[in-house]
Parts: sequence; C-alpha cells; structure tokens
Amino acid sequence: MSKTFTLNEAQTVLPVVEALLRKAQGAGLRAASLGREMQQLSQRIFLAGGMHVNVAQTARRRAEREKALRESTDTLAEIDEIGVQVKDLEQGLLDFPCMMDGKTVLLCWKLGEKEIGFWHTPEEGFAGRKPLDVRFGKTEKERLN
Repeated sequence: MSKTFTLNEAQTVLPVVEALLRKAQGAGLRAASLGREMQQLSQRIFLAGGMHVNVAQTARRRAEREKALRESTDTLAEIDEIGVQVKDLEQGLLDFPCMMDGKTVLLCWKLGEKEIGFWHTPEEGFAGRKPLDVRFGKTEKERLN
C-alpha cells in the first residue's frame, strides 16, 4: 500500500513539498527555454542551408538543458518518494493520499493556496474538489475561517 497522510501530516509536509515543487518548476522552465533556443538554432541552420556554429557554446547550452531536465526529474522523484502526487507541474497541483471511511481519497492543494482545504476521490480529479469537512478533523468553525 502506498503512503497515506492525515490532514495534519499533509499540512506539516506541505512547505517542504511546495519548495520542491517550485524547484522542479524552475528547472522545467529553464529546460524548456533552452530547448526552444536549440530548436531555433536548428531552424536557422536549416533555413540558411548551413552556417558556422560556435560548437563549444552550443554544447554548453545543450548540457545546461540536460542538467535542468535532470534536476526537474530528480526533484519530482523526491516529491514522489515523500508520497505526494504531482498532478500538474505547470499549475502546481498536488494530491496527498488520505484514508477516509476505509477508502483512499486525495487531499488536494494548488500552488498559491495557504493550506490544504479540499479533497476529491481519485476518479473525480481536480474538477471534483470539495471543501474539507469534519471527517478530516476540521470543525465547521475552522472551515469557515
């Protein structure tokens, strides 16, 4: 069985996972930018019918892209090892598996939210998010604050 979290455990680990998520996003953006740069260079070479290229500089940029891709992949693996599921890296969607009434549900958090405040079943996904309720240890008063 995979790791499950209580709401309190998920809230406690959230700052660490958020920092890792931001690191993975940054590395992914760098890799994408460098990939576009390499693609534009290839297109210029093709359109010009060939051209002189600074091979050393191009090799460095390609290595930078590979390093950024590796950093993003490794950071996502680190999040996965914690037991948290990254549902959408670009939007910053995370799910924390949780047991409720004997079934696995997902505590749902999106980058920019102050805390975990929603849940959904695995089948419903993000579109089926519902506010946390007393089953997760939140009182009505806490949910309204």
